[in-house]
Amino acid sequence: MRRHLARLLTVLAVLAAAFATPGMASASTSGTAGMTSGTASGTARAADEWNPPAHLAQPLNEVWNHVSSTYPDLHGFRNYGWDQVMANRGSVSYCVRWESDAPVSAALRDRIHAALKKQFAKWMSAMVVNGKGHNAWPHTTVPVNIVGWAVKNRSTLQWTDNSVDIYSGVLDSGGAPQCAPDCGRFFHQDGDYSKCPGGAARHYDQSLWLTKGFQGGAGGDWGQRMGQEYFTGALGQENIHIYLHEVGHTFGLDDFYDWSPTGQCCFLMKAGSATQISEFDTWMLRDFWRRLKSRYGL
Repeated sequence: MRRHLARLLTVLAVLAAAFATPGMASASTSGTAGMTSGTASGTARAADEWNPPAHLAQPLNEVWNHVSSTYPDLHGFRNYGWDQVMANRGSVSYCVRWESDAPVSAALRDRIHAALKKQFAKWMSAMVVNGKGHNAWPHTTVPVNIVGWAVKNRSTLQWTDNSVDIYSGVLDSGGAPQCAPDCGRFFHQDGDYSKCPGGAARHYDQSLWLTKGFQGGAGGDWGQRMGQEYFTGALGQENIHIYLHEVGHTFGLDDFYDWSPTGQCCFLMKAGSATQISEFDTWMLRDFWRRLKSRYGL
């Protein structure tokens, strides 16, 4: 699940994307425009503060020092999940890239949508304390909008309603289906969706890329990729941990292949050591936010 933050590797991501190979990605073998829903009012925001448990202060500083020295463009990069949520005023939009010939019924589609929303919300709930955004985080919930599905063949999708846009036969350079690049934030980080059918309201910030036979996972600013069989097989689980790990990368969190912060052995972002968001993962997310929030005037 190796994540790349530097601009150079983001350029490589563009070459991959159209997503033949994920940019800003990780790989592991461990098992909407304008919406304001869930935004806390100014008077309801938590005080600007930093108050991690004492035993986490040192390891959190170690993590930040490691990340900031490893990725020199940390502050210059402008397409983290944070940037996406803030640009949308408190929501995020997804395209589902179904790189599989397995049929999808309306019922399966709806279960995938429900799971995606539930799992993404786990990270966002980590930013809320006592009903308020932690450390000036301005949102109490972050709705997930699924605006499109991408497939090679329309017949794979066994529904006829128009609840989501369908992109059939729109392929990236590696032959994988994708939603229209004209609608993707990855391709239009300036927010210009004027060529997107349906306009900005039908744009997507991230892709849930489900590939038949794919092992492990990958994640970055473009979204998250994992096995189609894995994700659909995990729909009944409380934590779809590979997906959760990859979303951590979308929000800037690092991998821990070759080191562990002082006193920390088992947490989600250390692949294979945990299957749910831990206290340490939560505080790493909050720490990343406090380091970047000034870019939004907070």
